[in-house]
Amino acid sequence: QVQLVESGGGLVQPGGSLGLSCSASGSIFRVNDMGWYRQAAGKERELVASISSGRATNYVDSVKGRFTISRDNAKNTVALQMNSLKPEDTAVYFCYGDIVTYANGRYWGQGTQVTVAS
Repeated sequence: QVQLVESGGGLVQPGGSLGLSCSASGSIFRVNDMGWYRQAAGKERELVASISSGRATNYVDSVKGRFTISRDNAKNTVALQMNSLKPEDTAVYFCYGDIVTYANGRYWGQGTQVTVAS
């Protein structure tokens, strides 16, 4: 069984920084793409950033230049460093991994709240 566990998140003032991390564990043969989605209240879930196993990255336009995604392939972890946070970044953030295992598929973390407010 594969699990993704997130850490980080919380309350930060506008302009502040916050880091999220996500660790995949279980019977994992290989992890392909990893990344982060977010869902704000009353809105659809959107892809924030993704990173391939070769570390090619992709960001939604609204976070480019402010957020940085990274991963450690040896540890099956993915991180999201968020700088210059804005109130509109407030959302529940979910990590995911496209994992090759006995049941291949996209696996999700439980979600972590990020609130940007003064």
